[in-house]
Amino acid sequence: MNRLLFGDNLKWLRDPKVFPDASVDLVYLDPPFNSNADYNVLFREASGEASQAQFHAFTDTWNWADAAQTYAEFVDHCPNTAVVEMVEALHQFLKNSPMMAYLAMMAPRLVELHRVLKPTGSLYLHCDPTASHYLRMLLDGIFRQENFRNEIIWERTAAKGDVRRKFGSNHDVILAYGKTNETFFQSVFTEPDEDYIGRFSLDDNDGKGAYRLAPLDSPNTRPNLTYEYKGFKPPVKGWRVSRELMEQLDAEGRLAFPKTKDGRIAKKHYLNEQLGPKVGDVWTDISPLQAVGLERLGYPTQKPQVLLERIIQASTNSGDIVLDPFCGCGTTIHAAQKLGRQWIGIDVTYLAINLIKRRLKDAFGADAQFEERGQPTDFGSAKALAELDKWQFQQWALSLIDARPRTEGDGKGADRGVDGMLYFYDYANPSPVLRTPSPRPTGRGKGEGRVSEAVRQKILVQVKGGGVQRNDVSTLLGDVNNQKFIGGILITLEKPTKPMREEAADAGRYESKLWHKTDYPKIQILTIEGLLSGKERVEAPPQENPFAKAGKETISGKHLSGKQTDLI
Repeated sequence: MNRLLFGDNLKWLRDPKVFPDASVDLVYLDPPFNSNADYNVLFREASGEASQAQFHAFTDTWNWADAAQTYAEFVDHCPNTAVVEMVEALHQFLKNSPMMAYLAMMAPRLVELHRVLKPTGSLYLHCDPTASHYLRMLLDGIFRQENFRNEIIWERTAAKGDVRRKFGSNHDVILAYGKTNETFFQSVFTEPDEDYIGRFSLDDNDGKGAYRLAPLDSPNTRPNLTYEYKGFKPPVKGWRVSRELMEQLDAEGRLAFPKTKDGRIAKKHYLNEQLGPKVGDVWTDISPLQAVGLERLGYPTQKPQVLLERIIQASTNSGDIVLDPFCGCGTTIHAAQKLGRQWIGIDVTYLAINLIKRRLKDAFGADAQFEERGQPTDFGSAKALAELDKWQFQQWALSLIDARPRTEGDGKGADRGVDGMLYFYDYANPSPVLRTPSPRPTGRGKGEGRVSEAVRQKILVQVKGGGVQRNDVSTLLGDVNNQKFIGGILITLEKPTKPMREEAADAGRYESKLWHKTDYPKIQILTIEGLLSGKERVEAPPQENPFAKAGKETISGKHLSGKQTDLI
């Protein structure tokens, strides 16, 4: 069942073959917040430190021109008339504003997510105060108000913003809804602290340990549980337990009787039988991700894994299906895989898909088996992607050789012929130069001499999704020489001509004094078809991984590795 889907989540959700009615146990979504901000992916240097180079991931800004058609289709075709009336009322109030454009994007997706949930399923929507009040109105209309479960407050950071003019902003909101009154939920507990332990202040010195008393009054009127027990009158609303259970508790010595008949019977709760304090709807015990940390992968809106583990543990059982339609860098997927749940992740950018694939491979190795859909698997589907979205095709093509996309730190504005780059460490050509110690290069190969004398080298990568000719090779060579790259790679959708091959061969080769192979082609031409079939590959020294690396994980008790490794 594990699936990683590339493309618009609304199109996937509307496909009944992929998402039949009532097929998912839990939906967690962390959609854009309508924050009117740009978000960049941060890369890693070889030392593990965050790089100054950044790649633009997405812009969280919405406009009515893009949303008008979606709004019109939703109003005309949504079967839930109550929700349509609500959306129309919001439009009357918000007009053609960015907020209305954002809600027009969210409304049809929330309707589909409600459809795919099982009767026992839950939905958790992660947002911030920018739009949480409007989103809750939509969810009330779609799920019905009586199926609202919680407004969870996550204290994600210390107070920030202009605290001179207002209270600092330091929390996100997670709106939790059930599909029906049959929604599955199991309490989650935290580790006992001194305050919690101090509540268990009673001890009968009978070997059972410390305990506290809890009333047996029913919170709701229960006529069938209104009975007298051993001369003690029932509470006004009745007992919390049946007579049979009351007698069982009495026989086990778990009842505390008052000294007078006007008192109330209470139950003894022993400390050594408790799992700890139950988690409420204000979460202050989950710290945000630090700028540099073992878990940080560089994705702009990444959430702590423990946050998702708590949600998944509360609302699913082992083997249940978890869906994240805005899966980003895959924290939900990672947590679901670790906890032994099945999962489905959807994202509209190939950068996110590539990060998730890396993350699962690094953390779970061969144990992370999943189906990929929506991504090119042959020449025909690659060509279709190139025609549909040139930018996403470029990112996908770069991922075939694990190249890092061109980043803002590499030259904002014109790309200067740089679509992506590969990095490796080698002696400076033509002779070794002593430099600041650098970490040992990753990958295979036998070095000669001291790695500390190596310097970082770069290979320029260009992607062509259309027709190619000889001057494309000469242009690449010129960009390599002008920008002082060690070599260049041209990834082409169409097969290169013989003159292109000759031009690349005439560019010569470059020497490596550190690695066992002494020279490599300065200009290489790789085809999409050849890369997909495995017949073609990059000829270069072992490359440095520019992305953060997830540590090894354990799947639902199955040990895969011990200590989490450092990011490289």
